[in-house]
Amino acid sequence: MSILDAFDGVTEEILKPYHTSPPVEGFPKTVIMVFEPVVIDILKTLCPVEEISGMTSGFWIPIYRFAYQGQSLGAFLSTVGGPAAAGLMEETLAKGAEKILLFGACGVLDKSLAAGHLILPTAAYRDEGTSYHYLPPSDYVEIPTAKRLGEIFDSLHIPYVYGKTWTTDAIYRETRANAEARRRDGCLTVEMECASVMAAGQFRNVPVYQFLYAEDSLDGGAWDARTWHGVPQSSYEKYLQIALETAVQL
Repeated sequence: MSILDAFDGVTEEILKPYHTSPPVEGFPKTVIMVFEPVVIDILKTLCPVEEISGMTSGFWIPIYRFAYQGQSLGAFLSTVGGPAAAGLMEETLAKGAEKILLFGACGVLDKSLAAGHLILPTAAYRDEGTSYHYLPPSDYVEIPTAKRLGEIFDSLHIPYVYGKTWTTDAIYRETRANAEARRRDGCLTVEMECASVMAAGQFRNVPVYQFLYAEDSLDGGAWDARTWHGVPQSSYEKYLQIALETAVQL
């Protein structure tokens, strides 16, 4: 059986998210997913946070509730990769979330996109396995929420570009030939979660919004680390501020 045959839109899943993650009273409707511990540390300096629930992914992952501009929001630190991110998102939805906003780093396939540039994915190439359990097979999962996210960024005067992204499970198998094929398709970036979380969100009829910030570059004959593992704290503060200002408008 091929992964292309994995989608079952007829019978129900045996293990449901609410079996392991029952609803939580007062759970925030909009939740922000991040992938860097420093972002949660920064959040804790900006406003009081309350741990209201949590999840496990080999270790305890707290879910925090906090108020921003008078609105109740949630946040948690996700582990990297499509399967983990989609699974944690599923549990968050079961607890009571109704909208998800996530942001994280990406590699670029066009070196003209400087480190720190913001990209709003419009479609994600499904070079992973998780999405095939949530949607019928196709090369890309389209991201209809990108337009609304762009409108919010415009209102906040935040510069960005729209573009396709390449979601892969295999960070150390991003070959030159595959990178060039994705570039010809119009992909600007490569990362590890977008196709998975977008497919899961669409299957559950929940809006999922995502923006990426550029780090390393795969454009050219050699990998360019640029800000890989060297993003300054001021940049993380900026990305979080953008997420907070965006979340209250979703």
